[in-house]
Amino acid sequence: MQQPDALQAERILKVQAILGLVSVFCALPFGSSVALSVLIGAGVCLLANTLLAAWVFRDYRAQAPERLVWRFYGAETAKIVLILVLFAVAFATVDHLNIPALLGAYFVIQVVPTLIAAQFGNRTTK
Repeated sequence: MQQPDALQAERILKVQAILGLVSVFCALPFGSSVALSVLIGAGVCLLANTLLAAWVFRDYRAQAPERLVWRFYGAETAKIVLILVLFAVAFATVDHLNIPALLGAYFVIQVVPTLIAAQFGNRTTK
């Protein structure tokens, strides 16, 4: 990953990983089931986004934008399937899974780093 977009994706993934760890530590006082649920939600989000970034930016060629579009659609489809499979496995195998904590962690890890990156991107262009 050496293109500017790939570097931005790498930064977002790093922020997601840090925010995921912070979220798990913040969830610890609420009990092990909540902390485990937050860990699973954050982990699913990070794993799926890492898959997407690796798939989209491997052998990147700006000269073939139509191939990049199809690669992105394929990667997004694979990401959604992976998320559904991992959540299904978690629902089926983890006792006392806290669904609001799991989905909340997924949502926060997905959205907040992107908003942070957008804010920093806006500041550097002004």
